[in-house]
Amino acid sequence: MKNKNFLYESQKLAFWYWTLALILFGFQLVFGLIIAYQYIQPEFLHKILNFSIGRLLHLNAMILWLLFGFIGGIYWFLPMETEREIVGLFWAKVAFGLIAVAVGIVVAVFLLVQIGKADWVTLWFITEGREYIEAPRWADIGIVAVFSIIFFNVFATIWKAKKLKGILWVLVIDLLAIIGFYIAGMFFTPNISVDQFWWWWVVHLWVEATWEVLVGVLVAWILMSVLGTPRKIVEGWLYLEVFLVFGTGILGLGHHYFWIGAPEYWLGIGGFFSALEPLPLVAMVVHAVYDAGVHRLKTVNKPAFFWIVFQSFGNFVGAGVWGFMHTLPQINLYSHGTQITAAHGHLAFFGAYVATNIAMIYTALQKVRLNEGQILDGGLWKWAFVSLIISIFGITAPLTVAGFAQTFIERAVGGSSWQAYINGQLHPWVKESMVWRFGFGIMFFISYLLLVIDLLKIGKKPAIA
Repeated sequence: MKNKNFLYESQKLAFWYWTLALILFGFQLVFGLIIAYQYIQPEFLHKILNFSIGRLLHLNAMILWLLFGFIGGIYWFLPMETEREIVGLFWAKVAFGLIAVAVGIVVAVFLLVQIGKADWVTLWFITEGREYIEAPRWADIGIVAVFSIIFFNVFATIWKAKKLKGILWVLVIDLLAIIGFYIAGMFFTPNISVDQFWWWWVVHLWVEATWEVLVGVLVAWILMSVLGTPRKIVEGWLYLEVFLVFGTGILGLGHHYFWIGAPEYWLGIGGFFSALEPLPLVAMVVHAVYDAGVHRLKTVNKPAFFWIVFQSFGNFVGAGVWGFMHTLPQINLYSHGTQITAAHGHLAFFGAYVATNIAMIYTALQKVRLNEGQILDGGLWKWAFVSLIISIFGITAPLTVAGFAQTFIERAVGGSSWQAYINGQLHPWVKESMVWRFGFGIMFFISYLLLVIDLLKIGKKPAIA
């Protein structure tokens, strides 16, 4: 019989992924601070690291570190679910080595080469050029190869263990969708309207469908670990999550279809259904907390508990409220692409995905550093938790104010002319908001450092129950 602190090799691999994820998280914040400062001083690093490259690195670092966090979660929970080591561990370690080297090469190319001619050499070796999926083609193929290995690990392990649990089958199907949508992103057409139409299928459904379901799987496992939530509760809400995310997610695509020539009926359909996507995850956590409350809400992992509760409401507020606030066609017609979109993106990604990854790492640390029954707690995680939440809302609020100013001045009053754009960017509500956003960005970076220090130290001196 294995003792409580026994770790499978794949669980050790999870910590490799989480370490790389936290390093990339730091890179994301550094590039975010650079481009936030360039809104205040546009000449800063001009011709050395232009805004477009800094933004590219900021966004791609975020996508990668979140993905690595999720992969770490799969390798952490999968052996616990199947009660055996994963199948294909060697290839899982090879995949980690390949993706770590590939990330280093791609970042170096983005920093040193940055751009190229509009030809196949650039597409294969520098950047594909399309927003959010800028990675060169060789890296695209590498990402598909890595996820194929992960899919093999998961499917073969389930097959060998003969553990046909609902959560695992949702994970298997979702991994297939992740691979499929990413392959679809490699195809393009010279017709910009057609290309944008299908590009949104990749970008929207990858992040707002496959990621949402994957996070649903991880949140279900976290709730079972942290609160002892019964499997039937999390599986019930997870099935609803799958139904709503893929049902409303596809229809919700329509809220992106502005200015690309798509039929007008998409706008109303997309605006309504896109706001429904986060509801099942909120309900899952609320139900789990209610169930735990019946048993006096006992948990031995306080940081993971607070982060997973925040995940629920952060996801609802960021993706649901901030999304619905500007997704109705009558508003989105004018607000599309303003800083309101950036505000929605910052809060939604933090609530839905960042909080999940942090909760997951704390969940693992409790098992690694403490004995059964000991409580994972301390003082520093509370400072990091509160200051990260204050600073993300501090970033979101000025972006929202700037977005409202842009909506009125640039779009509604100025009619989207070049002069209206300049008038909007020079308006005090926009300029001063950028200063506030930068200030809270610095606070967020300091909070990130507190979080990393806490993750390194927490649990080495167990808290008193």
